[in-house]
Formats: sequence, C-alpha cells, structure tokens
Amino acid sequence: MPARSGLTAELTTDLFHTVGRFRRQLRRTAGGSFAGVTQSQAELLRLVGRRPGISVREAAEELGLAANTASTLVSKLTADQLLVRSVDPDDRRIGRLRLTEPAQQLADQTRASRRAALDVVLKQLDDEQIRDLTKGLNVLAEMTRMLQENQP
Repeated sequence: MPARSGLTAELTTDLFHTVGRFRRQLRRTAGGSFAGVTQSQAELLRLVGRRPGISVREAAEELGLAANTASTLVSKLTADQLLVRSVDPDDRRIGRLRLTEPAQQLADQTRASRRAALDVVLKQLDDEQIRDLTKGLNVLAEMTRMLQENQP
C-alpha cells in the first residue's frame, strides 16, 4: 500500500501541474479574457455566456459553489456591469443571469479563440492520442463528480 500512496502523491502533483499549465497556456495562446476579475468570477461569466438565462442556483451547482458564494459573485459582477440579474417571469424567487452585451461579445470571442486554438492542436494528434485523451477526460469527469459528491 505505501507504494500506491507515493504514486498517488506524485500523480496528484502531476495532475495539478499539467491541468494548471494547460489552462494558463490556452489562455495565453487564445488571448482575450475578462480582465480585472477573479478566476471564480471569470468562470461564472464564461458559464453564463454559454448558458444565458441560467438561474443563480443552477450556476452555483454547475460551478460547485455554495449559494451564498454564487450570490456574492453575482452581486459584484452586476455592480461591475458585466452581468445582468433579472427575475424569472414564472417564479419571482428565481434570479436569471445573462451577460451584458459587451461581456457577451468578449465571452463569444474568447470561446471561439480557445476552440480554434484547441482545434489546431487536436488535429495534430494521432488516433491513439485521441483515444487516450478521451479516456483521460472520462476519468477527469468522474473525478470531478466524486469531488462534488464528497464536498461538505
């Protein structure tokens, strides 16, 4: 068992390093981002950009945030005029989110740039690498689910 423990520790370090480096490099390569916002705020903006009309509760669940944390992010981004919160017409207790027009344009441009950058790299991979990547993504998705289920 100690050998597996050492392997797990090494794998944890490698995972943090690789995922972090990948995200930073993709940001640098694709350019365009929400300047002046925290990583959590940027993640919320990207989510709302992909899913306009998402509720605050749904956004919190998707990002694995506590409801009050999501609400604080929404308040800050609304005050900064990046996000619009409106009342759901069918249930006034529900807040719906959308980006302001300038923020939506930036989100769309950033998403397109990131997709284009990834597309170039993915086309350079051979079939075996694509299969390995697909398997790895499935494992990461499962790990994400497990982390979400285990959080307090």
